[in-house]
Amino acid sequence: MNAPIIAPSILAADFARLDREVEAVSKADWLHIDVMDGHFVPNLSFGAPVLEAVAKVTDKFLDVHLMIEAPEKWVDTYIKAGASSVIFHVEAADDAIALARHIREQGVKAGFSLRPGTPIEPWLDHLAEFDEVLVMSVEPGFGGQSFMPDQLDKVIKLRERIDADGLDTIIEIDGGISAKTIEAAAAAGCDAFVAGSAVYGAEDRNAAVEELRALATAAAK
Repeated sequence: MNAPIIAPSILAADFARLDREVEAVSKADWLHIDVMDGHFVPNLSFGAPVLEAVAKVTDKFLDVHLMIEAPEKWVDTYIKAGASSVIFHVEAADDAIALARHIREQGVKAGFSLRPGTPIEPWLDHLAEFDEVLVMSVEPGFGGQSFMPDQLDKVIKLRERIDADGLDTIIEIDGGISAKTIEAAAAAGCDAFVAGSAVYGAEDRNAAVEELRALATAAAK
């Protein structure tokens, strides 16, 4: 397993002062960018211009999660806007493996995500095609939902297969991650942790990042 990656979600930030909100999490490893289209999920967030604005004020790894229909039509737009990785939903993609290969050909990391009700088993034989797997521990679409511990079964299966096959694929988790839940996720085998309100709801955002990293580190051991 890798050192824990803490990825604050800017969906929970104050968009009116986005440059300062990015600076407030300077000790984070990545920034997580949630893109929602109001179709694949029942919520609308922001598009490529916001990603482009974030990319101008940071050199951090920008982890872009596309919760959108027909992701193959849009990945190049987000790559051009500054994505370091592009994660799409297997439920929305026509050909997930072909799309992942296309993303990688652009020099960007490729990942897939799946809703809580979508099984992981059909994808275990294809993990070498991906740099990341994002396990949703809430229903995608809205922040502030409660963590779904049953989704850690997917993490355990992923960890076993990734380790058995000697892969570098990162297991990321998103949804209800906080000081109360990150230890269980780390113990199950997660490498990267998306945290929204747990970071941006804290008075000292960098202190929250460091607390989460310390908890994950201890639990992973």
